[in-house]
Amino acid sequence: MSPTVIIMFLVIVGITLVVTYFAAKKTNTASEFYTAGGGLTGWQNGLAIAGDYLSAASFLGIAGAIALYGFDGFLFSIGYLVAYLVVLFIVAEPLRNLGKYTLADMINSRFNAKKVRAGAAISSITIVIFYMIAQLVGAGALIQLLFDIPYWIAVLLVGIMMTIYVLFGGMTATSWVQIIKAVLLMTGTVIISFLVLMKFNFNILDMFTFMKTATPHGADYLNPGVKYKMPLDTLSLMIALVLGTAGLPHILMRFFTVRDAKTARSSVMWATWIVGIFYVMTIFLGFGAAAFVGQDLIVSTNPAGNMAAPLLAQALGGDLLMSFVSAVAFATILAVVAGLVLSGASAFAHDIYGQIIKKGKVTDRQQMLAARYASIGVAVFSIILALVAQNLN
Repeated sequence: MSPTVIIMFLVIVGITLVVTYFAAKKTNTASEFYTAGGGLTGWQNGLAIAGDYLSAASFLGIAGAIALYGFDGFLFSIGYLVAYLVVLFIVAEPLRNLGKYTLADMINSRFNAKKVRAGAAISSITIVIFYMIAQLVGAGALIQLLFDIPYWIAVLLVGIMMTIYVLFGGMTATSWVQIIKAVLLMTGTVIISFLVLMKFNFNILDMFTFMKTATPHGADYLNPGVKYKMPLDTLSLMIALVLGTAGLPHILMRFFTVRDAKTARSSVMWATWIVGIFYVMTIFLGFGAAAFVGQDLIVSTNPAGNMAAPLLAQALGGDLLMSFVSAVAFATILAVVAGLVLSGASAFAHDIYGQIIKKGKVTDRQQMLAARYASIGVAVFSIILALVAQNLN
């Protein structure tokens, strides 16, 4: 175990815990717990949205998918980016204008019925739990690789930390952890992309030419069809990616954290630029891993390819860069799972407990207590599922 890795991890964890400590002092009401009191600016919320959206799936999963499958892996980057246009033009402003807390609140404003609210809340919780699995599997693989500890212990450690952020700091702590993580992630990705391009004398055409012979797939690596053989598979994937983002509870919840629709639009514009630049750079992460790490080492380290980005960082910049990238990946996972836990807990505490069970007759204190219990429940259930999903990308 490298001392550099330990130091990097401790610094990242230390910063996020300090943020949570100060945020906890400002989290006294349900509004502050769920939406940070609606006090975030456009650029702050934009960075937080990007931090929420650029998850372990984006950083670790897509880099691995491109490294192993070429163009078919890049389909994820294309789909996620186009999805933001759906959010920008259809969802962001109407959602913010309602001034509510959760997705079920929004749907209930049009269809005022308990069954509709319950259906929306249960849907949100289900989406959150499945999305959590991807983050926790990435975290487990990363910590297992770096610290040489069993996978289940790694997943448990991440689960405990994410629960701490939500229990004590609510949306304020979660937002600032996401902002810090977004800046670190972009920094690490830019550094790796620069080093990959430098290997090709900053000539992108040379890089694409080289990749035609760099993998066992040959020239097919740059064309669709390596992983998704049937056109229907590709179509199904793209529909899920493009429309799915507009239904992710932890992303939609972020539009309640700003004061008005104008700020919501501004935050989406900030997020779209950051997310767009990042997904373009996933090409360099994936191509670089395929060219300078090799598919055999990527697969032997993790069969799903989840460790392609950290292995590329080590190949290009040694232990120092790998330590930084791994610490950033860890911060990425912590930030996203905290947002997921918060949105799942909000759906239960605000919609199911507050509006259905208590019929709206609930105090702030009761609602926050229910949210904190729900946070623990969502975290525990997600950890259990992640323990059996170790070999999934």
